[in-house]
Amino acid sequence: MKIWQIDFYYFPWLNNKEQKQWKLLICDRAGNLVHEAECLQSQANAKWLSDRLRQAADTKLPDKIQVFRPQALGLLSIAAEQLGIEIEATRHTTALKQELTKQASQYGRQIPNYNPLALDKPPPQPLPEDLWGEEWNFASVAAGEIEQTFSDRPIPVLNLPESLLPINLGISSSVVVPGVVIYGGRKSLQIVRWLEQKQPVALNYIPTEVGRSGGLVLEVGLVDRWVFATFENEAVAKAARNYEQSKQQSQGLHFLLVQPDDSGMTYTGFWLLKDE
Repeated sequence: MKIWQIDFYYFPWLNNKEQKQWKLLICDRAGNLVHEAECLQSQANAKWLSDRLRQAADTKLPDKIQVFRPQALGLLSIAAEQLGIEIEATRHTTALKQELTKQASQYGRQIPNYNPLALDKPPPQPLPEDLWGEEWNFASVAAGEIEQTFSDRPIPVLNLPESLLPINLGISSSVVVPGVVIYGGRKSLQIVRWLEQKQPVALNYIPTEVGRSGGLVLEVGLVDRWVFATFENEAVAKAARNYEQSKQQSQGLHFLLVQPDDSGMTYTGFWLLKDE
């Protein structure tokens, strides 16, 4: 499958006529720069994008376009639909983000502290009460056992992106991958369907200043966040710190597992996640 990662956004500097200038940047998943083009804000529309995508394609359009920036998604969705290309909103656009960072470094003197990957994020929202499970806890599994343990199980919702498999990230099979398990009871499927709709990306521990309490924040979609859990217990806070330390050892790789109970016999949903 031919996949492009695309960004289309305005430059944080002005041209000679003091008009915002937009830039189209296209990479493939291997990190090769496919195409780049610039236009004035007055030209930044779906037709301009469609024309540039055809030009960049040469002979064959991509099967899928991946976009991480919410502000770019609308116009690119229209252009992709016109060309019959599938579009995917995802934070996992590593090659594109590396190219953006590389190019931004060239303008460091003109724009101090400019971060091309920075996105405005709304405050975390409280998780709806009807989605609270019966309980949750931290867990872990060896990297080499993830695919074997979960890929062959009859799990209603299974999200094991090939790009996040430990073997494709160069993670040793003996490395411990941390995660969180939700025991949902009768609400397990309801919780999983909600998570599937929101598209989980990462689950992070946010400590308080004293470090003896805090919470877990679930990152979903492109910029949205939900308060997964809060706690004021030193033992839980210590486990949460260990969880974050384990993520450092696993290159940010972690997981979220939903199951009805702690019997280990039935799984309802599994997501392999990775910090950005």
